[in-house]
Amino acid sequence: MTTPQTAQLQTARPWLGFALAFLGTALFSLKSIFIKLAYAEGLNTDSVLMLRMLISLPIYLVIIGYLWRQPSAPKAAIRENALFIVFLGFIGYFLSSWLDLKGLEYITAGLERLTLFTYPIFVSLLGALFFKTPLNRHIVITLVLTYSGIWLIFSQEASGGNNLDTKLGVMFVALSALSYSFYVLFGKGVIHKLGSTWFTALAMSVSSVFVLLYYSHTLDFGLLAISPAAWFWVACLALVSTVIPSFMISEAIARVGSAQTGIVGTLGPVITILLAIVILGEPFTLYHLAGIALVMTGVLLLTLRKP
Repeated sequence: MTTPQTAQLQTARPWLGFALAFLGTALFSLKSIFIKLAYAEGLNTDSVLMLRMLISLPIYLVIIGYLWRQPSAPKAAIRENALFIVFLGFIGYFLSSWLDLKGLEYITAGLERLTLFTYPIFVSLLGALFFKTPLNRHIVITLVLTYSGIWLIFSQEASGGNNLDTKLGVMFVALSALSYSFYVLFGKGVIHKLGSTWFTALAMSVSSVFVLLYYSHTLDFGLLAISPAAWFWVACLALVSTVIPSFMISEAIARVGSAQTGIVGTLGPVITILLAIVILGEPFTLYHLAGIALVMTGVLLLTLRKP
């Protein structure tokens, strides 16, 4: 629970909130790189997702155990919202993660990050559909800008390789963004009741259990060959790009607010694309530059509009 003294300290040191937002964004941006490096070691979507959650689950359970012993633990609210948390954990991390990883089998890390980056637009569209939030001219302009940018990069990558693979990859990642948008939109009420740290730990734990139960029945572990390098990249994915940044972003939101944290988050695709060029040797042309500029302008306009 945030005390007045804690709140005053957080307000007095906003630079720490912005630093956490930037570091969290940077670590999240490494996710696509680690996944691609794990794929290069012979792993696929199923094995990467299973190993990622296998490593993450014990950490989140330890965190939940620690939080549960605190006097301020919202135990009654957790019991009341248990089924809804299970549902949100399923769509927000299990389904969304599987679709995202599947898409990365077909497209570059840069195109994946930009496509996934459009989830705030899905949130606006779903808000209009389910909560009667009006779609104003501002949102329409954002839609045109962002999807024009994705189309530019998509057309460039499709012309240089397998067009069907590129379409499949973008489709999977777009569905991942849609699934995550449901999680964001419908999870707001639960986050308000539990707090972002509690909700993140619970939702990730639920998702991990779903993943492990699913793959215990569908994956033949006897055929799974994992090299030391593959273990290293998956461990980096689980710790560096999942557990650590999830709590960094939660703390950043607590210190500087969701709007400012979201604005810092617009750096994510740029970081991913730069790392993909340097580490993975992915192509970068004027089409990519123009596409990035359009997508980031659109999402930034939407983010700046929210306050």
